[in-house]
Amino acid sequence: MKPLNSDHDAIWKQRFRSAKIGYARTALANPQRGLACTNQTGVFQLYAWDVDSGRLTQLTHHERGKVWGSLSADGRYLYYLNDESGNEVGHFVRVPFSGGPSEDITPSLPLYSSFDLNHSYSNNRLGFMMADSEGFQAMVLDIDKEGGLSQPRQLWRSGDLSGGPTFSHGGEIALIVTTERSGRNEYNLIALDALTGETIGELWDEAASIEPSRFSPVPGDMRLAATTNKSGFGRPLIWNPRTGERTDISLPEVEGEISVWDWSPDGQQLLLCQLNQAVYQIYRYDLRDNRLHQLNHPGGTIGGFMGGQWLPSDEIFLTWQDATHPSQLVALDANTGEMKRMVLAADDAPGGRPWRSVTFPSTNGATIQAWLALPEGDGPFPTILHTHGGPAAVMTEVYSSEAQSYLDHGLAFLSINYRGSVTFGKAFEEAIWGNPGRWEVDDLAAARNWLVENNIAHPEAILLTGGSYGGYLTLLGLGQRPELWAGGMASVAIADWTLMYEDQAEMLRGYQRALFEGTPAEKPEAHRAASPITYAEAVAAPILVIQGSNDTRCPARQMQVYEEKLKQLGKQIEVHWFDAGHGSYQNEQNIEHQALSLRFAYRVLGGS
Repeated sequence: MKPLNSDHDAIWKQRFRSAKIGYARTALANPQRGLACTNQTGVFQLYAWDVDSGRLTQLTHHERGKVWGSLSADGRYLYYLNDESGNEVGHFVRVPFSGGPSEDITPSLPLYSSFDLNHSYSNNRLGFMMADSEGFQAMVLDIDKEGGLSQPRQLWRSGDLSGGPTFSHGGEIALIVTTERSGRNEYNLIALDALTGETIGELWDEAASIEPSRFSPVPGDMRLAATTNKSGFGRPLIWNPRTGERTDISLPEVEGEISVWDWSPDGQQLLLCQLNQAVYQIYRYDLRDNRLHQLNHPGGTIGGFMGGQWLPSDEIFLTWQDATHPSQLVALDANTGEMKRMVLAADDAPGGRPWRSVTFPSTNGATIQAWLALPEGDGPFPTILHTHGGPAAVMTEVYSSEAQSYLDHGLAFLSINYRGSVTFGKAFEEAIWGNPGRWEVDDLAAARNWLVENNIAHPEAILLTGGSYGGYLTLLGLGQRPELWAGGMASVAIADWTLMYEDQAEMLRGYQRALFEGTPAEKPEAHRAASPITYAEAVAAPILVIQGSNDTRCPARQMQVYEEKLKQLGKQIEVHWFDAGHGSYQNEQNIEHQALSLRFAYRVLGGS
């Protein structure tokens, strides 16, 4: 390990401070206006984006940052959830594109949690799914030609995990995605009349999940693009709720998961994304002749969680990053995939060490994919074993200031896509359903064995780390397999699933019920077996936890109880509380948190 660099201008701190484009999207019906999320002021905020000039105008000024919003189809308003101190519970508000005070669009409703808000292309309707003590409710507001909003009306409700509504071009159809048919994380679609709430059609596959992308951008065209994993891997389909016609696009020649990102503006082609072994490849699929065209685009992570957007200029706008380049918005040629230009650039930030994809065997015949980065010199190294959040997520090759800070100091870094991660197939993702934690810890142990056998990691100097579900796996691994680890650093983590369920926002309760296939009262043994607090007595290594005091996903009380129990048992645990919700959007706060982790790692490993 190299000496710990705590200088204000250390390269690892410069990476955190560098400006990045989190995402950017143009308005559905007004491509001259867009919404961008960037940390250029030191905190991630939402910006009005004049597409022609590239000018960004800051619209949110939240002390703790704001990262999710939705631009109206005509580009007149930014909508976002106005919450209290990052707790993700509040009301949707809107701000004019030119800036100004925010307007509460649902003042008559109680506080709610919600992770999505959608507009029709014609901008006559918007809707969102709110979750409160009564379950999930799809709320719809009509929009007049002057931009005025009607009172919200409940179009649909359910006690099961649900999302949407997504609207057809003219707002005639409101599409709901829900788990109510299966009770598990398997989704079916319900198409409703957006005025009356009457059911127009339903779509489901037995023992599989169907997830919507978007309706055709052509007026009067009621076709919806979606994906199904009935074959074992995600594949596109086209469904017309009015006629019931369904067309599956099987693409047997393509390996891995395929999702639908967008339609071409004329509704004749689809923009598809393949993720195979956590590597991106995008295609366009011509619906007229059923031909697939592979695009020649840069490597790394493209699209991120927002995907790509097909513009009338026959360009594809998407974010791009890799291990040595921070996230920025680029334009690709829609026909070839060639990068045409940088649309919104990131800072000229410090580079770093490259990542490479590796695989290794785990228990029950599973093959685990991971991303490995090595510091200068020869192994074995002290090593960071990282797990992503989710679990329904995937780690791809990204510009990680956290990972590079460890590499700068002489530690190796491995981030694994454990069982439960998406894009590795239905069986891989569903392996953990009903029994979270069981297979993931096996995968951590398999990663450790692979690192040691390949002379990458020193067996006495391997630290676990991760955030959210990754923080949960860090604590669980330290308790279930204490002999394997030198220590662990967990952020915004889960320590007790039962206590968490009692305190968390209803949107997350719905997800937990689906993941465990029941509530803590219905599945007490599964919740006990999955909780790190169950294994508190076995913990042997030191633990650092960094936890948000206003977090409604992984609430404070369950971590406070875990900390108290470990201290009563004489275990080494340090909990750092910060005044925000589920993570930080502030550059300097993230630097502070990484400095805590580095100092902890040096204390545990005996570095200077």
